Amino acid sequence: MSVRVYTGRHSDRGSSPSGWLPYVPWALAGLTITGQIIWVLVGDQPRIALTIGTVVTFFLASATHAYLSRGLSWTAGYLAISLGFGLVIEAIGTATRFPFGDYTYTSVLGPAVLGVPILIPLAWSMMAYPCLLAAQRLVGSGLATALVGGWLFASWDLFLDPQMVSAGAWQWNSVGWVLPGIPGIPLQNFLGWLLMAFVLMWLLDRLPRKVVKDGVPTLLLTWVYLSNVLAAAVFFGRPTVALWGAVCMGIVLIPWWWRSWSQPQW
Repeated sequence: MSVRVYTGRHSDRGSSPSGWLPYVPWALAGLTITGQIIWVLVGDQPRIALTIGTVVTFFLASATHAYLSRGLSWTAGYLAISLGFGLVIEAIGTATRFPFGDYTYTSVLGPAVLGVPILIPLAWSMMAYPCLLAAQRLVGSGLATALVGGWLFASWDLFLDPQMVSAGAWQWNSVGWVLPGIPGIPLQNFLGWLLMAFVLMWLLDRLPRKVVKDGVPTLLLTWVYLSNVLAAAVFFGRPTVALWGAVCMGIVLIPWWWRSWSQPQW
């Protein structure tokens, strides 16, 4: 019997609280998954409330898991970086067209700050957490983590943008070049996501690494991948979106699944 423990830069073992608190992130993850299943099955109007609700529960699942497993100071750093970065870069994007292109948010997602719905930085933060942990599980160095985690995070937008544009959450005022099979979304947007995702992952990887039980972010990241592939291919009738997302996210997720199964940390 062997125990495999990461011993690279800034690694230590986090502690887990006792009692009912460890179940809070799991409950929030369950609400997220349930809400997203219902989202696919209902009409347009209920989807707005479900979109807002599932982003909030996903964000809270990530934040509470980070707090309970990695501590207050780590979580404060993670939230400050991810929320602040998401808000600032989206505000710059809507004002200057850099780095994502010429787009405008509608009122669908609720109240906005600097022209950016408050829900958007929450979405950046919620997804950045499991992407960071998956990249750290695969690679050791900071630059490699930024590249792998950034690719994974940006690949999520291959599903997100087509879905949210169809829902009327934001609109593109100019398109230009596009990825084959994903019309209506400018190629610049995906390249901008890739660049900004690299920067975000590099910043988050400055936080100390801790070896903890990451079942909640593992579940949510796996769910995001599998559910979006299925939804795009079957429910939304967009097989090319499903293919792009499946391949681009799968490049990271498949070896990550293998590493998590074959080399457990606990």
